[in-house]
Amino acid sequence: MKRRDFLAASALPLLGCKETRHIEGGFLGANHERGHLLRPGEPGKARVWPTPSTTQRTRVLIAGGGVAGLAAARALRLRGIHDFVMLELEDSAGGNSRGGVVSGVPCPLGAHYLPVPGDGARDVQDLLEELSLRRRVAGRWEYDERHLCHSPQERLFINGQWQEGLLPLPDMDAGLLTDYQRFARLVQEASVAAPFSMPVSNTPPAPSHRALDALTFEDWLDQQQLTRAPLRWYLDYCCRDDYGAGLDTVSAWAGIHYFASRHGFHAPGEAAGVERDAGVLTWPEGNGWLTRQLAAPLGERLRTGRVVVRVAAGRHGVDVDAFNTATQAVERWQADQCIVALPLFVAARVVENPPTALQQAAGALRYAPWLVANLHIDAALHDRPGAAPSWDNVLYGDGKAGSYLGLGYVDAKHQSLQSVPGQTVLTYYRAFGIEAAQRKALYEKPWTHWRDTVLAELSVPHPDLPGKVTRMDAMRYGHAMSTPVPGIRSHAALRALQGPLQAPWQRVHFAHSDLSGYSVFEEAFTQGHRRGMVVG
Repeated sequence: MKRRDFLAASALPLLGCKETRHIEGGFLGANHERGHLLRPGEPGKARVWPTPSTTQRTRVLIAGGGVAGLAAARALRLRGIHDFVMLELEDSAGGNSRGGVVSGVPCPLGAHYLPVPGDGARDVQDLLEELSLRRRVAGRWEYDERHLCHSPQERLFINGQWQEGLLPLPDMDAGLLTDYQRFARLVQEASVAAPFSMPVSNTPPAPSHRALDALTFEDWLDQQQLTRAPLRWYLDYCCRDDYGAGLDTVSAWAGIHYFASRHGFHAPGEAAGVERDAGVLTWPEGNGWLTRQLAAPLGERLRTGRVVVRVAAGRHGVDVDAFNTATQAVERWQADQCIVALPLFVAARVVENPPTALQQAAGALRYAPWLVANLHIDAALHDRPGAAPSWDNVLYGDGKAGSYLGLGYVDAKHQSLQSVPGQTVLTYYRAFGIEAAQRKALYEKPWTHWRDTVLAELSVPHPDLPGKVTRMDAMRYGHAMSTPVPGIRSHAALRALQGPLQAPWQRVHFAHSDLSGYSVFEEAFTQGHRRGMVVG
């Protein structure tokens, strides 16, 4: 696909030439208006909240109902502690791992898969065993095939056709193959020098990891003279997909960790490892399936529509004030212990007289905004030549970030056993990097802008798409994930917040994927689980 072809296709929906039907939809999902209530009132002054109208007591208060908060609640229940309450900003728990329904079709609102966890992620493995997703058969662990991603799993649109897999292969010459092989060796050598574990909290950063953490992935690739565009595009895509920003932003440690902590990097012609063959777990609603299982036992202990505005640690307990969006009143909770499962930049705003480590960590972290768009189509799309329709479908660009700004789409009906393709929901993802201007644009541009942008991009491989879309719901996540920029893996404040704190904060426990420096399910779940196992 040449650039002029892409631009021509991009212009058609914007001009109205190809939009043959009315497309319903709008913004939904993360409620940034509620979150923005925590912003200061007048310049330089903290917002003044009304006096709490009610006071209630609980043994443990969990602030935040994302994956970390839900994991902490599960850990408390496993220990027989049922006197706890969870306060969640949104109308349902799950954070960036919630699911939804568009025109009757379940689909993700955010995270859409979980790689089969390695032996380092024992807490996640235990969860999967509890949910009957994994069991031991004849001495070996097996995963329920109904929940493993069905084949074909992924494909790449390149040179006007689809290829199987995401590593660019068309027109590959000897030099490109050599670069692929060299990068594979470098990943292996880095793993031998010091293992890359997931979750990262299992081990402190090794000296070699600190050296990689000191520079960007792009600078490291320059040092290794790995400059060919297809390899750079693929590595940039991987960074944007897992970290929300490209290889010019994330650290070299993060770029290598993406491969070394899971399945390695396999050059064309090399055999993939056993763990890679195990694949990923996914559901029509993405990781919303997992968070729904975690939230189901909570019942009335889950209080949604609550904006936590103050966490005050005292000698004998913790006071937590929350704004109830339904009653427009502030509620006070008095707890023996508090698990703060909030993003650290939020925690630094609401914790009264915050610890120095919290202030330092919040100041160092950088967050990437995301757009997630769910497009309902009422008939199967005509396909370009090449690989068959897959679960994950990505478009190749001709530069570092490429002509396409999105990360492609996943098909909500891919796990279905229907014999004839029909209506489905395509979930499109785009990460914006860490620049504040990008976050501002995400919120300021109207839904119609994002509708036309998404349709223009996906119409290149699917020219018939605009005529088959009936609805597009868009979710905006202003601080979707913390991005592992240089220095984050080695930051002492993040490790300090994971241990017991000194008075007066000994009753406050922090639990969020931010503590790992990047945002994936395994890190969030482990952080929450470990805090839930020690409070009480």
